[in-house]
Amino acid sequence: MALAVAFQMDHISKLAIRGDSTFALMLEAARRGYGLHHYTPDRLAMRNGRVEARVEAVTVRDEEGNHFTLGEAETRDLSTFDVIQLRQDPPFDMGYITTTHLLERIHPKTLVVNDPGHVRNAPEKLFVTEFADLTPPTLITRDRREIVAFREEFGDIIVKPLYGNGGAGVFRIAGGDENLASLLEIFEDVYREPFVVQQYLPAVRQGDKRIILVEGEAVGVINRIPAAGEARSNMHVGGRAEPVDMTERDREICAAIGPTLRERGLIFVGIDVIGDYLTEINVTSPTGIREVKRFGGADIAALVWDAIEARVG
Repeated sequence: MALAVAFQMDHISKLAIRGDSTFALMLEAARRGYGLHHYTPDRLAMRNGRVEARVEAVTVRDEEGNHFTLGEAETRDLSTFDVIQLRQDPPFDMGYITTTHLLERIHPKTLVVNDPGHVRNAPEKLFVTEFADLTPPTLITRDRREIVAFREEFGDIIVKPLYGNGGAGVFRIAGGDENLASLLEIFEDVYREPFVVQQYLPAVRQGDKRIILVEGEAVGVINRIPAAGEARSNMHVGGRAEPVDMTERDREICAAIGPTLRERGLIFVGIDVIGDYLTEINVTSPTGIREVKRFGGADIAALVWDAIEARVG
């Protein structure tokens, strides 16, 4: 099946290809002979009800420093593509949300992955609260009294922005730490939204698992170990990836959320699991494909395209 595919993404020149899942999807699409195009979100437009973008044909190569060639930019009606991959990184702000409204005009005639309406309605730190029996104790609020009371109840806590990503703005505040009030003052100045407060999970020292699901089925897992002296396991802040097996609890979590993911058209999803708890459901631009394959796991890029072909066909 020769598909016409456009990637809405951060500019391809900025990708660190060794660990980039978008690039893995592009490589597999090229291997299958799909026609590939590239555009950044700022090029998205709607005119007289038609959703279009200034796109460039793109050729990709798995070569550091020489990984792409772009053709001349041209304005295209996005409904003429078979598939749009919605792959720009958060922040999940009004700019991001607006792109989902525009892409929703062409979906599902043109398949947008993941479904833009359900991406918009599933902010990663809010979506997870639909499965409260699987998550650690969590509070979402700006109310200082509630946050102080939460720490008094649970002692050691994590405070993070509701719409952050990549570990940015994630703080651990232990029971005796006197910096909570100052941290909340900073958060109140920087963020207009509520904050996420969770019980700190000591099991993070053994790793924060990224489990990847395709059409609601678990297809790969890696473990991310935080660096010494660091509460965050994200790899770009020093976390280390290692192979790991799924536990019975991991499978239970995936079985519980899988039907909801399928129903909402969330084809490619990454979840985070610490110890026995689900902490996030990543639907915007999930990562981990290349690390799973590097450690001998499944070719998840191929599985994602298999799922897309099944839907388009």
